[in-house]
Amino acid sequence: MSDYLKQEVKFLSGVGPKRAELLNKELGIYSFEDLLYYFPYKYIDRSKFHKISELNPNLPYIQLKGKITGFDTLGGGNKKRLVAFFSDGTGIIELLWFKGLSYVQKNLLLNTEYTVFGKPGYFSGKYNIIHPEVENALKTENVISAESQAHYNTTEKLKKSFLHSKAVSKLMNNLLIIVKDKIQETLPNYLLKEYKLISLQEALFNIHFPQNDDLLKKSIYRLKFEELFYIQLNILQKRSYRIHKSIGYVFSKVGDHLNLFYEKNLPFELTNAQKRVLKEIRKDIGSGKQMNRLLQGDVGSGKTLVALMSMLIALDNGFQACIMAPTEILANQHFDTIEEFLDSLPVKVQLLTGSTKTADRKVIHENLLNGELHILIGTHALIEDAVQFKNLGLVVIDEQHRFGVAQRAKLWKKNHQPPHILVMTATPIPRTLAMTIYGDLDVSVIDELPPGRKPIQTTHLFDSKRLRMFGFLKQQIEMGRQVYIVYPLIKESEKMDYKDLEDGYESISRAFPSPKYAVSVVHGKMKTEEKDAAMKFFVKGQTHIMVATTVIEVGVNISNASVMVIESAERFGLSQLHQLRGRVGRDVDQSYCVLMTSFKLSNEARKRIDIMTKTNDGFEIAEADLKLRGPGDIEGTQQSGLAFDLKIANLGQDVKLIQYVRDIAEEILDNDPDLKNSDNYILAKQLKNISDRKVDFSVIS
Repeated sequence: MSDYLKQEVKFLSGVGPKRAELLNKELGIYSFEDLLYYFPYKYIDRSKFHKISELNPNLPYIQLKGKITGFDTLGGGNKKRLVAFFSDGTGIIELLWFKGLSYVQKNLLLNTEYTVFGKPGYFSGKYNIIHPEVENALKTENVISAESQAHYNTTEKLKKSFLHSKAVSKLMNNLLIIVKDKIQETLPNYLLKEYKLISLQEALFNIHFPQNDDLLKKSIYRLKFEELFYIQLNILQKRSYRIHKSIGYVFSKVGDHLNLFYEKNLPFELTNAQKRVLKEIRKDIGSGKQMNRLLQGDVGSGKTLVALMSMLIALDNGFQACIMAPTEILANQHFDTIEEFLDSLPVKVQLLTGSTKTADRKVIHENLLNGELHILIGTHALIEDAVQFKNLGLVVIDEQHRFGVAQRAKLWKKNHQPPHILVMTATPIPRTLAMTIYGDLDVSVIDELPPGRKPIQTTHLFDSKRLRMFGFLKQQIEMGRQVYIVYPLIKESEKMDYKDLEDGYESISRAFPSPKYAVSVVHGKMKTEEKDAAMKFFVKGQTHIMVATTVIEVGVNISNASVMVIESAERFGLSQLHQLRGRVGRDVDQSYCVLMTSFKLSNEARKRIDIMTKTNDGFEIAEADLKLRGPGDIEGTQQSGLAFDLKIANLGQDVKLIQYVRDIAEEILDNDPDLKNSDNYILAKQLKNISDRKVDFSVIS
């Protein structure tokens, strides 16, 4: 892109300092280039003209050509309105204005040909258009014609300053007149020819002012292609560098630690998926290159067991390992699980969190440095400067989207050489997101549950069926089972009509009175000791029902809990509902999830509830979530370091195109890894521009 386009938007005709400040704050438009890449969200066909005599009340928008034959002012005060009588020779329609009356009357002339555009109404036997767009039919040289009119998203603040869609279109008109010939191509000629792409200049012109439908389609495709192609090229080049040039510790042997565990402590036969993933990890850590692998799998699929066996291989090769979790609850969960797995084996494991006492920390720090401590499990406390390893070989990060990029980087800078990285997530990631957010990682998937697990039965009930739900819970408790009841809010909110924990706890205590029933409470505003105490009561089976907020979404593993009730389920996204549901179904007994909602459900909420009742497949749910909400709302993507802002592509809708451009980028890098060939000069230049803007598509490494 030429330097000319880097000019501040305030210097564009029609903008000025005040409008520029609004465009900066409201739309993030600072330069000519920013405005040029602010794309329309829809188009309305302006090629057709209707005749007034042929109008009907069902038409959405119409365009007319004719003359104003007269004006009339009706009403007074706030109800004052201006009426223009508009004729095209076949009939008359009224044009109505309630604002800017004097401006309209001063600027519109009688018996001059105009084009009129707007939504027709029908009142008292007459057609009308309120606040129509009216333009002189004789187009001036400075107005770009288009077959379809582009519509741009604006905000209330912009509209108040008359920067509505039509005003943005006029600014775009002013911009393209002066910059069209200064738009430099950003893809090599061989790509344009081979993949039948129109030029960038033609694409940017037609995306704003489509000359015909075919050119509009070609423009959208060209711009999506480029946007997704450079994301993939950037990711794959970084991945290629890691695979071919990064040095990693070689874990060449399997020794006593893994063999003893496999022979004596393995709690159940590994699933085929676990065996496959372990094979992929062993290949990585024995290759001499740094492993950077993402391990995906639903709650309860056995990711922790795979991570532990990988850490035991690190121990067999003389290295230490660690697990970093986002919360103390999850860190404690991992510690308890791994201690149980390693029962009586000669492996020293410690837990380090914000709650660890100073004296205990000192011992942990000493044992880490002298190598006596083999596996350290903890929270953000692991990245403190005081935490130094003797020989860290493998880092496992759980639910890594909850950590910032800088936080993660601190961990693997604790060594003179980067350790192997295994990233785990129970949040299923759609394939398109995996190829973008996590595109620099190799991906492993555990897509089987351990044998004997039954699919969770999910039911949707309206609030009016609450007594029926309580009756079901009593049946389950009598069978010796435990229950979660999750609320979206702690306290009642005036702004949101959702169930809250405090009110819910009172009604549950009445429906499940003591001493027959015991109810515990956990939420984010409780002190750590209070939360831990409530959790321990539930873990030991001393309470039947746990009333909670989403703090129990990650890291609570109680096999005897067989029912998950989610109040105001319409409040939660699909991924979050799936995570919450995954808290049950941890045993061979049948488990249940009950989604409670009000009668008032939006179409989108209804779709989410329907999907949850139809499938337990996390990846199917994640794909649906992406289509419904977009990548910015998928849990974790905002915190993950996803630094690119898609201008036109859609990760939910452009799945095939993402794979297509990824294949093209792979082929280019296979032939020219460093993009040194003269044909690829433009590609190298564009990647440098991305790097200069600090857009990190690789996220992890």
